[in-house]
Amino acid sequence: MMVSGSLTDRRILVVEDEYILARQLVRALTQEGAVVLGPVPDVARALAMIDAGQGEIDVAILDVNLAGEKVYPVADALLGRGVPFLFASGYDADEGDARFAAIRHLVKPLTMKSLVAALIAIMVVPGDG
Repeated sequence: MMVSGSLTDRRILVVEDEYILARQLVRALTQEGAVVLGPVPDVARALAMIDAGQGEIDVAILDVNLAGEKVYPVADALLGRGVPFLFASGYDADEGDARFAAIRHLVKPLTMKSLVAALIAIMVVPGDG
């Protein structure tokens, strides 16, 4: 089911280490017409993908905890490039890095409808377009 607003042809980086959730995200985003980059399961691969400039990234979904490693270096890299992103985590937002307090934080388990709506919302920049 397509949600109004659109992820069609949007390039979405998925940084998620849980295989089943990563597959669900890819499936749902693809059904919305998005081009999924990844999923990548760790910070090193995510940074490599960003640094390699494998196409423009329109928006990203970042799992906060990747097998015990925090995703914050990826968040910093995306901020430095002006790429909007949100966190998806099993943790409450107030347990995260205070530097990212203003970043949208979705708590797992995710509903795909709320995820799609959140992605569309953070891609819409006032005065853009």
